[in-house]
Amino acid sequence: MKLNFWETVLVNNPVRSFVQHHVEAPRLLRLGGRLDGKDVLEIGCGRGVGVEVIFQRFGAARVTAFDLDPKMVERARRRLAAYPRERLTLSVGSATAIAASDESFDAVFDFGILHHVPDWQTAVREVARVLKPGGRFYFEEVTRQALERWSYRMFLDHPKENRFGVQEFVGELEKSGIAVGAGIESIISNDIFTGVGKRFG
Repeated sequence: MKLNFWETVLVNNPVRSFVQHHVEAPRLLRLGGRLDGKDVLEIGCGRGVGVEVIFQRFGAARVTAFDLDPKMVERARRRLAAYPRERLTLSVGSATAIAASDESFDAVFDFGILHHVPDWQTAVREVARVLKPGGRFYFEEVTRQALERWSYRMFLDHPKENRFGVQEFVGELEKSGIAVGAGIESIISNDIFTGVGKRFG
């Protein structure tokens, strides 16, 4: 589902950009390592900060990214205009029906997108489908516990049912063929968790 007004404001500000570059990126780098020369997908790219992180901090050779909201994709195009077309592909798309062939990517990034997807289990299966064997899934997500807090319910719009905690999320990854093991960390009173999984094979 698309972001409401307040969450659009929340993700399109310098603080969110700082957190992605200087908090989330170092954690994910430590857990999963760099991606020099690799083909990478970002689901739910927003205005393109995550793509910047993937290029600048992880060293990806090529990034494909999409978002459900055409306005956000247009913002990303403007922000990322300096990257040549052979290195960057942006489009409108859905995490539950990724427009890519099986085993297309060396890595997939989720910077807090799947908790917005009502059928997040299908999105997880899609991530597993497009990952190459041994490919890595880098994720930062928000738990059911956080979404039940007054502040989230009052100002932000999320699916009301079929939410997940860390164990449900990890369980779905493993059922879909992505092993996580010890590569996961919870922060902010367990409201948010980050991790890296690897596709079997």
